[in-house]
Amino acid sequence: MTLPRITALTARHVRVPLPRPWGPDVPANHLVVARLELDDGRTGTGFSWTPRAGASAVHALLMRDCKEAVLGLPAHPETVWDLLWNRLHEAGSGGVTTLAMAAVDTALWDLRAAAAGHGLADELGRRRESVPVYGSGINLHYTRDELVAQVGRCVARGASAVKIKVGHASCAVDAERVAAVREAIGPDVLLMIDANQRWDLLRARRALTALAPHDPYWIEEPLLADDLTGHVRLRRECGLPVAVGENIRTVHGFKQWLDAGACDVVQPNVARVGGITPFRRIAELAALYSVPVVPHLLPDVSGQLACALPLPTMVEDVEDASFAALGLLRDDGPVEITGARLRTTGRPGLGLDFALDGLTEVAP
Repeated sequence: MTLPRITALTARHVRVPLPRPWGPDVPANHLVVARLELDDGRTGTGFSWTPRAGASAVHALLMRDCKEAVLGLPAHPETVWDLLWNRLHEAGSGGVTTLAMAAVDTALWDLRAAAAGHGLADELGRRRESVPVYGSGINLHYTRDELVAQVGRCVARGASAVKIKVGHASCAVDAERVAAVREAIGPDVLLMIDANQRWDLLRARRALTALAPHDPYWIEEPLLADDLTGHVRLRRECGLPVAVGENIRTVHGFKQWLDAGACDVVQPNVARVGGITPFRRIAELAALYSVPVVPHLLPDVSGQLACALPLPTMVEDVEDASFAALGLLRDDGPVEITGARLRTTGRPGLGLDFALDGLTEVAP
């Protein structure tokens, strides 16, 4: 049977205000929504996403190089991804390149799952009916009282794990905030901490020594995301599980970190790695090292991916930052979160019916 072929690619870039800004410099996120048309009349919807930088470049790459490359290709995600990679990676092995490729790849998986009459998790090979959710926030700029209130809302909704930001100039400030959060959530709720690359090795050692009494479940991105050697040393010395991956962009990059023994958890972002096709390859690779994959952000899609992952996992739910919570969908979307669990709703394809009217469209 001959696969249908791609006949058109269009894309829109919109600015999405955040009800809870991620800091003074991040009042909004940027969403690029792509639409693929096939010669049999079907259409698929894909997306890419970035908080601050690069969305206009992603849109431009989609509408020029990607469009030129994919027209006439068979609508097969892996085939198109590999051909696009060969065509585009001279522009960079990650960043704008993979962000643009993600929009095409997710649209192709939307088409593939919808054609089979089920959702993404079932198309990938469902391994579980639901996954645990941990409450999260971009909250380094919150006051201590605001931070404690946020984790309190997470626990009140039923979350059995929460994550907060660390990385203040003063280690004592971090210790005070983490202590207050631990007191608020009690000893049985898992507490993850995320430094977002703010430390060097010296500061990380001091900070983690101070924070260890509060029983952090993992430390996320303690050092610059490119510092493989530093993470290996810190993981060996601190005795605390290390999570990385939101800023690793390629399968080859994840292999280097896994080979080096630099992490206990990997957190690929489906948009940043280039879509569902490379995300699957990363997940299978990590399973060979017995390292769990915990998808980064975007629970509307990450939750569906998590239901098909080889190893047990969790899903991050940043407060008021999912596609559904931001009002970007015409309905409740493809997942639902009840208490501490996320379940899929059974909508075919990716289940993302974007509603972009009223948002600021960014000119090409």
